[in-house]
Amino acid sequence: MIQFEKMHGLGNDFVVIDARERPDGLSEALVKAIAHRHMGVGFDQLAVIEKGSENAHLVFYNADGSTSAACGNATRCIARKLMTESGRDALTLTTERGTLYAKDAGDGLTSINMGHPQLEWHEVPLAQEVDTLELPIDGGPTATGMGNPHCTFFVDDAEAVDLEKLGSGFEHHPLYPERTNVQFASLIGENHLRMRVWERGVGVTLASGSSSCATAVAAARRGLTGRQVQIDLDGGNIWIDWREDGVWMTGPTMTVFKGAFTDDFLEASK
Repeated sequence: MIQFEKMHGLGNDFVVIDARERPDGLSEALVKAIAHRHMGVGFDQLAVIEKGSENAHLVFYNADGSTSAACGNATRCIARKLMTESGRDALTLTTERGTLYAKDAGDGLTSINMGHPQLEWHEVPLAQEVDTLELPIDGGPTATGMGNPHCTFFVDDAEAVDLEKLGSGFEHHPLYPERTNVQFASLIGENHLRMRVWERGVGVTLASGSSSCATAVAAARRGLTGRQVQIDLDGGNIWIDWREDGVWMTGPTMTVFKGAFTDDFLEASK
């Protein structure tokens, strides 16, 4: 029996499986079956908590069965879960992105240091050497790596963007060999952005932690904002602070329910 928790950060939703004591082999077929919002549980990402050498290690899957090195909101949700279980107000987690530091920010908020942004073309990565501040793509977006690739467009009105149409096209742009997350952001006040997200391997999501970090970094690099910003997402608000030690992300989390997959479901999903 595989047990799980359904969690979300600002509507960016996750299935979380704790495999620290009992490793669970997840096939691509099973991940896709769990992701189905009518025949499974449904999620933007699935996160597996594994037992690391010193700290819990996190592995992330997209809804299409592919993996991702980073997922900021899922990391924040899991950090809150583990801090609650242990009674601690700070901890470290490891991901393919590296070691991430988390802490209780008070008022039900959790902060994660998502590490330093990747600003060079080969780090994002991009297919060729270009200026990451303004890519040779219509609209002049900015490229940023946060353990996963991002493409951020700054527009007059993020609400007016056809996210379904444009997000899908730019995700597969040839300049991004590993595909990309796509954001459309508008400046709506001093150090205040409105952003909408298309996630690689998922589609439109209500929020994205790594996308929020990438957008904040891009806005600061382009002189649109300072390094501390509030970002209004479809699912709520998040706060980003690009400091000397990395990009800090602060926001709420929620555990919705706990459950277990039936033997019939697991058998049918092989």
